[in-house]
Amino acid sequence: MGTGTTHQYLVRLHDLILEERECAKNLDIKGMSTAMAEKAELVQVLAHVKLIGEEDKSIASRIRQENRRNAFLFKSTLGWIRETMEFFGQKTVTSTYSPNAYTVTSQVNGRLLSGKI
Repeated sequence: MGTGTTHQYLVRLHDLILEERECAKNLDIKGMSTAMAEKAELVQVLAHVKLIGEEDKSIASRIRQENRRNAFLFKSTLGWIRETMEFFGQKTVTSTYSPNAYTVTSQVNGRLLSGKI
């Protein structure tokens, strides 16, 4: 990573956060990985900055806001994927009953996604 000012690094970090979100929305995994790697490098460089100037506080605030938006997007998407996988992992066959009114374990796996053909 070349040398630059703190302001340039912050502007680039803001741009990368927006790029990361767009890649996620477009399911561009390669682009998202590239953006994440560059973002990680920038965060390491910016970790050494102790104070930022008044002129950079507004962009730092926007970075925080956009990063939180990305975090919410990723967290809610992960939750949606988990719910979907739980749904497809549920049994599709309900328990049956014997003539004596006892429940009988179904012989069918009943999972929509069993991993078997």
